[in-house]
Parts: sequence; structure tokens; C-alpha cells
Amino acid sequence: MPLLHIGFDDTDSRQGMCTTYLAYKVVNFLLKRNARFVDYPLLIRLNPNIPWKTRGNGAVALRVEVDDKSNVMDGIRTIVENNSHIGNGANPGLVFYSGEHIPADVREFASNALYDVMSRNKAKEIASKHGIRTFALGNGQGIVGALSAIGTMLKDHTFEIISYRKLENCGAMREIGKENVITMAKRTFPNTYNNYDYSHDRILITPRGPDPIFCGIRGEDPDTLLQAFFMLNIPEKLDGYMIFRTNHGTNMHLTHEFDLTTLKAYTSGYVRGVIASEPYAIKGGHAFFMLRTEHGSALCAVYEPTGLSQLAQKLGVGDVIEIGGGVRKATSKHPKVVNVEYFRILHVAPKFSYMNPLCKKCGKRLKSDGKEKGYKCEKCGVKERSAQKIVIEIRREIKEGLYIPVPKAHRHLTKPLQRYGMEKNGYEHVLNPNWYCNFVSENLSQVRFV
Repeated sequence: MPLLHIGFDDTDSRQGMCTTYLAYKVVNFLLKRNARFVDYPLLIRLNPNIPWKTRGNGAVALRVEVDDKSNVMDGIRTIVENNSHIGNGANPGLVFYSGEHIPADVREFASNALYDVMSRNKAKEIASKHGIRTFALGNGQGIVGALSAIGTMLKDHTFEIISYRKLENCGAMREIGKENVITMAKRTFPNTYNNYDYSHDRILITPRGPDPIFCGIRGEDPDTLLQAFFMLNIPEKLDGYMIFRTNHGTNMHLTHEFDLTTLKAYTSGYVRGVIASEPYAIKGGHAFFMLRTEHGSALCAVYEPTGLSQLAQKLGVGDVIEIGGGVRKATSKHPKVVNVEYFRILHVAPKFSYMNPLCKKCGKRLKSDGKEKGYKCEKCGVKERSAQKIVIEIRREIKEGLYIPVPKAHRHLTKPLQRYGMEKNGYEHVLNPNWYCNFVSENLSQVRFV
């Protein structure tokens, strides 16, 4: 059967709906038509600094083998059209590509979309070049994410199991036991992450909006995620769940190196440089400092909610650091700023204080006797013409190392500390047989103990 790559994006709005829920519906449609999935559904988070994104700037790709390709594409188009929040600002895009291998310029476009601002006209041009069928509503901006989703090749990756509510429950409070979440998090560590923020006593796996998602658990493998999900003993009757392979927790958007002479608004990346000014704080506790490289300099901001602001204020001139983050657009009142998502201290510069020498006769601190006149003791009158200031090295309150935000401030793409050293390099496409479940049509007892 021919391989069909399906990508879609920008189907939701801030008033509700969710692109992953649309994927859940499309997968159900495909499974009923005996489609064979060659990979898990792919949830691809693109550049998180795009200002017109809905929430997490996520697009979805499906890679399937199907017989009746034409009717399948028509059916998916109808699902997207009927389930997108077009009236609330959604601009859905849908693409279909038939072929074993994704063209190189599609992969390049997708790679750039992780950190840059991409043109929908360029997306359409590339799609047309390779015979990629497109469908768009609204202004068509979703074509960018849809094309990027099918073009993203994941090496390092994680998984997320997302459970979905029945539509009549959307908007109601999500009932989930805090102790169940904590127990699940401890039992599955380090193979799940960002389940609970212990410092702020906050559950992290449930969203707060009216969308159809009940909860999402992120981790290293599907087996662990299935176990984790059923540990929660959720009382609400859910519609079902689906496991995605994703770039969550990979810092994939921060692999592009900034050139500080040509910083472009809304881009993401990293840069290494030297602290060029003493950090300062403003109202609200946000910290700012200048970072300099051999090519230029940039103002950097570390915001209080990240939990890194106080540490950033302890940096000093001469410290060598690496930062990762996104570029905030300049305004009439504020310059362009790099919003810091993490920093790594590579070298702590020594700091010194200078004190007047002591009187050799009485031990009292000497005073300056005037320019180029040395020092004088006010107590016993002794003068020291050749005495020098005493140099004292100041103990720094920071150490070399990596510093990332507190869990509640993590973006979807933020790599948690526990994932450093756990990165993957590719994937063997063997799907867990329970990667998708609709609780209405499936026997839950067959899933629970797999």
C-alpha cells in the first residue's frame, strides 16, 4: 500500500478545541478504514516564540499506508473542516504527500520552522513543487505548520499519552487526585517528567482551559506512559486516549546559534558570550544584563516566574555563559531583548575588592594622604609612601553549571534536567498495540494490564 503523509495545524482557538483532539478523531476515521500506521502520531512543537500561535504552536503528522487514498483524503478534509474553530480565529492547514521519503527542501523548511518565522507563500511554493496536496481555510497560515509537521524528522524524542474528555464535560473542572499524581510521578521517575511541581504544590499534567484534553503525561516510552495513565484512577468517564511521539522536552528549538549582529524578532536559539554589564532587577523581580560576543551584544532578560531571576542577578562582568531563548520584538519604549529560557555558566570570573593597607605601628586602617602621596595613619601620624592597596578575592555565590526554569515555567519543548544524558538517536517503528483507545468501542480491561 502507498505511504501517505498527512499534516495539519491551526485548527484550535483560545476558546476551545485542540489540534491533538482533531488528530484523535482522524485516527479513529483511519483505523475504521484499515489504515496501517507506520509510526505513532507525531506531535511537533514549532517555534514557541511565534506571537500568533494559539497555545503551544503544535502541529500533527500521521504516516499511514492506505488503499483508497482519494476517499481517505476527502474524509479527512471533511473532519478538519467540520471540527476547526474557524469562527474563533483558527486558520487550518492540511497537507497530503504520497511517497516513501520526504523531499529534502520540505525537511529543511521544517527544520527552520523550529526556530524561525516561516512564510506560508514559501510553504505553498514547496508544496506545489513536490505535488503535495494542500487544503486551507481562513488565511491559510496552518499550511506552514502542516508542511513542517510532515517534514520534521525526530532523532531525540519523547512520547505523550493524551486522554480526551467527552465533549459534554468540556469546560467543567477536571477532577484528579493530587496524591495519585504524586505517586505516579515517583513510581515512574525518571521515565516520566513534569507531572507535579513540588515547590509550588501544583499538578502539571492537566490543562486549565475548555479544550477536550483531560490530561497529558510525558515520558520516554509508551509502555511506561500507559502504566502511568492507569495509575491515576481518573473518576471522570473519558472518551479515550492516544499516544504521540513528539519533540517535547528536547530543546529542539534552541539548536540554532544566534548572531547578535542580526537578531531577528521572534526567533529562537542559543549563544555563548561574556557578561558585559552588572545585572540589575526591575519591579516584579525580572533581571536584565548585557551579553557580548565578538560579533555584537544583546540585552537579555530573565523573568521572575522562571525561578532563575535571583541567580541571574548574581552573575557578574566577565562571566562566560551560554543562554537559550527567544527574541522579543523591539518597541518604541523598549529595545530588542533575548528572553532567556535557560543559561549555562561556563566560567565564573574572579571578583576582587580593594582595601587601604594597615598601619605597621598601630594596626589602624590607613587613609589616603592625597593623589600620589601614599597613605597616612590618622592615629599615630605614620606615613607610608610606597604602601599598596590590599587585594581581596570576593567569594562568588554562583557555580559553573546548567540552570533551567522551575517545572511550572517549562515550555513544551524545554528539556528537563533528568533528560540530559537520556537523549535518543532515532527510533525503531514498532508500535505498542495499545497506543490508541476509544473507551466506547474498546474493552478497557484488555488495555489496563498490558
